[in-house]
Amino acid sequence: MDLTDALDQIGAVRRALTTTEYRGATARVLTMEQQYPTTAEDLWDALTDPERLSRWFTPVSGDLREGGRYQLTGNAEGTIERCDPARALVVTWEFGGGISWVEVDLVEADGETTLVLRHLMHTDALDEHTQRYGPGAVGIGWDLSLLGLERHLATGEAADPAAVEEWSTGESGRAFMTRSSDAWYEADVADGTEAADARLRADRTLAFYTGQEEPA
Repeated sequence: MDLTDALDQIGAVRRALTTTEYRGATARVLTMEQQYPTTAEDLWDALTDPERLSRWFTPVSGDLREGGRYQLTGNAEGTIERCDPARALVVTWEFGGGISWVEVDLVEADGETTLVLRHLMHTDALDEHTQRYGPGAVGIGWDLSLLGLERHLATGEAADPAAVEEWSTGESGRAFMTRSSDAWYEADVADGTEAADARLRADRTLAFYTGQEEPA
């Protein structure tokens, strides 16, 4: 998988942080939006077909239908709450003993499809870790995932785990994660966090992702 132009992906994503009422409680919402030069059917297939999903994200198993349970290898598991082909997907995101929700909407127009991804977490479930590391703790991971999706849609190729590992620990991967961290810093400030606090949170998260010493 060619990752030489990976930094272009950062500017292709629109990011936002908001607060809303969700399922009877206040929730923080991390939103990412990107347009792809493909049909909604093709994008949906890339997101939900187990064979294609394993090419750019991670293998998935389980009862992959509305109401079924899924398991992402080495990652989250949950319930598929809504499955509206080529339009909308809603799943619970159960990881590390906590639960949040991921919603995906697809809108096709003029030969392109817009993907809107929302990751929602109830504010009463936000722990010290979340407050310490800020939105980038989730956002950088999703940026890396959307990079994989963009490359897969552009080439159809499967990611080579060894090559991805080499890229992610090298100069290019660190540059991508730094740009992603800066983008989430800007979203954090736009959401009302003091700039100094948002910068420290972003720097802590970047240090975690890049294996550097974490600032105090």
